Amino acid sequence: MKKIAVFFVFMVYSCSPPKNWVKNRNMGNAFGTTYSITYLTASTVDFQKEIDSVINVVNQSMSTYMSDSDISRINEGNSTVIVDDMFKEVFAISSEVYTTSKGYFDPTIGILADAWGFGPGEQIKLDSVKVDSLLNYVGWDKVTLREDGTIKKQDPEIRFDFNAVAKGYAIDRLGAMLATKGVSNYLVEVGGEVLAKGTNTLKQKPWAVGIDSPNNLLKRGTAAIINLKDKALASSGNYRKFRFDEETGEKYVHTINPLTGFTKNSKVLAASVIADDCATADAYATAFMAMDLEDSISLLQKSPHLQAYIIYLDEDDTLQTYLTDGFQKLLVK
Repeated sequence: MKKIAVFFVFMVYSCSPPKNWVKNRNMGNAFGTTYSITYLTASTVDFQKEIDSVINVVNQSMSTYMSDSDISRINEGNSTVIVDDMFKEVFAISSEVYTTSKGYFDPTIGILADAWGFGPGEQIKLDSVKVDSLLNYVGWDKVTLREDGTIKKQDPEIRFDFNAVAKGYAIDRLGAMLATKGVSNYLVEVGGEVLAKGTNTLKQKPWAVGIDSPNNLLKRGTAAIINLKDKALASSGNYRKFRFDEETGEKYVHTINPLTGFTKNSKVLAASVIADDCATADAYATAFMAMDLEDSISLLQKSPHLQAYIIYLDEDDTLQTYLTDGFQKLLVK
């Protein structure tokens, strides 16, 4: 997928720490990437079993790489699948971001993702005529979630792809699981997306994350470091995730413009979004990669619940940044 790596940097507060906090950490692989979950408790605990359970149920609902998942069965034309509450929540978030972004975020791009070589299906050779024909099977307004929990598609060839929102949603579910265990201070990171709750009470430090800079593709560099509390961060970038056509040498980035059907090679290199939940941050980070910078700025100015940091190239191909005021306030100087 499209995720920018993040790393964790801890900044000091002046208060004296309690003596009974214990740092617990679970690390592993999920959703085609890695995860790191840190949670602070009064005594040593291990929620690996519960973490695995959350990962499994999210995959069973929305993984396009599992042939027996609900989304895969729906994509293959099974109209009798009754989706679970998780699928319904992601469907609702997708509907909201689709509308707000004016169609630039659209999880019905599954057939295009496959065709461009970024999905689980067969990659094909594309030209403008073929892309135009595939667009007949793309459009969020062509799908409906019925009251009985089944999905109605205007055409059986329409294929869902929740990869740009499901990972963020999984992070939210992992956070919800920790909350049910009475944990109020934790940091969940999966593939470069983060949910931070409370603070690092072990050392009285806030949770903080560093965002990759696209200035150096070979070595990890830092574009910004921010403190997060009770917020989620998702980042999207085209400078690491792309492929080349073996015959023509042409570069194709993973971001697909749902309105044109073509991959988006633009001046926008990366977008990081802060929101109350990670699914929403994930979806908007993807949308901003497909949208023109001016449209993204206009959307952000009308959306006080979102904060963003966008890295782009100006007319002289010089690296520039756009930050909302809210994002600027979270920067570690």
